[in-house]
Amino acid sequence: MNFHPKGYGGHRRDPEQVKRDGWHEHQMLAVSLDDHRLTWPERELVRQLGEKLYGKLPVVREVRNGR
Repeated sequence: MNFHPKGYGGHRRDPEQVKRDGWHEHQMLAVSLDDHRLTWPERELVRQLGEKLYGKLPVVREVRNGR
């Protein structure tokens, strides 16, 4: 008999399944601003919610041609 507690042994859930389970079981939402399934207005809403709850994102400056 092989018995493994939930989360130990067996198979690993992919990250999308973990997010889906978190939403269904705990009403927790994990969303990336880069998620291709979101429209521009939805991305903007997610960004605004994130800033309201956790503060502004750090400014990331793009480096071009080694400058």
